[in-house]
Amino acid sequence: MQAIEYAQYGAPEVLHLKEVTKPSPKSKEVLIRVYATTVTAADLMMRTGKPYLGRLYTGLTGPKRTILGFEFAGEVVGVGEAVTLFKVGDKVFGGTTTLGCYAEYVCVSEHDVLTTMPDNISYEEAAPVNGSAITVMNFLKGLGKIQKNQKVLIIGASGGLGTYAVQIAKHFGAEVTGVCSTNNVALVKSLGADNVIDYTREDFTKNGEQYDIIFDTIGKSSFSACKNSLTQNGVYLSAVLDFTLFLQMIGTSIFGGKKAKSSATGMLPVKERLNYFMELKELLSTSKIKTVIDNCYPLSQVAAAHAYVEKGHKKGSIVISV
Repeated sequence: MQAIEYAQYGAPEVLHLKEVTKPSPKSKEVLIRVYATTVTAADLMMRTGKPYLGRLYTGLTGPKRTILGFEFAGEVVGVGEAVTLFKVGDKVFGGTTTLGCYAEYVCVSEHDVLTTMPDNISYEEAAPVNGSAITVMNFLKGLGKIQKNQKVLIIGASGGLGTYAVQIAKHFGAEVTGVCSTNNVALVKSLGADNVIDYTREDFTKNGEQYDIIFDTIGKSSFSACKNSLTQNGVYLSAVLDFTLFLQMIGTSIFGGKKAKSSATGMLPVKERLNYFMELKELLSTSKIKTVIDNCYPLSQVAAAHAYVEKGHKKGSIVISV
């Protein structure tokens, strides 16, 4: 089968299309023909080996797992002898912490974050849900305890996380304000945002408004900068965790009403992530949320897709059609 491999950390050019051995499913695994996967910030971190702390997982001097890709949508083409939850021919989507989705085939445990696809979405629309949308559920519902009629601000509202965050926050009944650039104002409004702030023209930290939840999906702000824009018991959520935020999380968990929080969604127990995933499947099947796709690249152009994501201007998700 064809797959994208990399043997060393570095720029997008370390990614190469190669012919590799097709995997065989173990007793409780399913073999999936991958039709779509994605390029996310996590994939970029895995490829570059930065931050260096992440190499405790990826490999100190070079990648232990040479085929990237966390999430997929595809068709079950083989099952292990002990598999009971899926059958050949099932259209499925999900993700795996063992990577390997930048390939024509991948083996996944039937007990991983995996389920059948709704009939009303494409493989390309399904692929980003496991990573981005589950992350949003973890942050808004899990960490933020989002409630109806709360005021929620989404920083990076036009990105992969942000486009889901606007829709999911609206689903929970919040009053949503999105922050994005001029070119993306119309997109964010179309997703249901009640208000949109063009950050090139207005600084939300200086307009006097306060929010129950501020969700920074891109790590471009800080708890310190946003603190005055939080209500008395407001929560600042950031999808990007650094050392300063880590210290603030510890401090605010002990003192004060305003909290700083972050989480590594991929480290949550499978059952917890699967519960979020099944909730999202229902929202997708009833068209209450949708996947926003910036562009689709063929498998052979994964390096170009990585280079595009690194520029930081994508709208929604970047999908790889396999």
